[in-house]
Amino acid sequence: AVRLEAETAVQAAPEETITVMVCDDSVTVRKVTSRLLEREGFNVMLAKDGADALLQMQDRLPDVLLLDIEMPRMDGFEVASTMKNSQRLQDIPIIMITSRTGEKHRERAMGMGVERYMGKPYVEEELLLTINDLVGERLVRRMARYEQGGG
Repeated sequence: AVRLEAETAVQAAPEETITVMVCDDSVTVRKVTSRLLEREGFNVMLAKDGADALLQMQDRLPDVLLLDIEMPRMDGFEVASTMKNSQRLQDIPIIMITSRTGEKHRERAMGMGVERYMGKPYVEEELLLTINDLVGERLVRRMARYEQGGG
């Protein structure tokens, strides 16, 4: 029942467009991913590396972060660790999308609290389902907090 209420809440408030931040040092990946997301109706924020992502999040928080691992200035693990240790950023779900598909990297990411881990190149359909899944969970948690008077 909760899931249905959350979906109607989303439809009832179109200004509550979901914002996805794409953090990848590859211009091509940023371009391709932002086109896909915009076509699906998401707001998109682009960050060229981890430092850029954290800087942008000082002003505006995305609903989901798509995060590459290997980047200059600050890699995906450093970003994830910084976010999960920050009161303000820890609730933002992180989807790590990387060419490093080894178990060692996946375990490290999941151990830090990263919500999902996907290999490159990602399957568009799978990425969209994952984003919707995480945003839905976050919305339900937010509504539960709101109903408990946590605002």
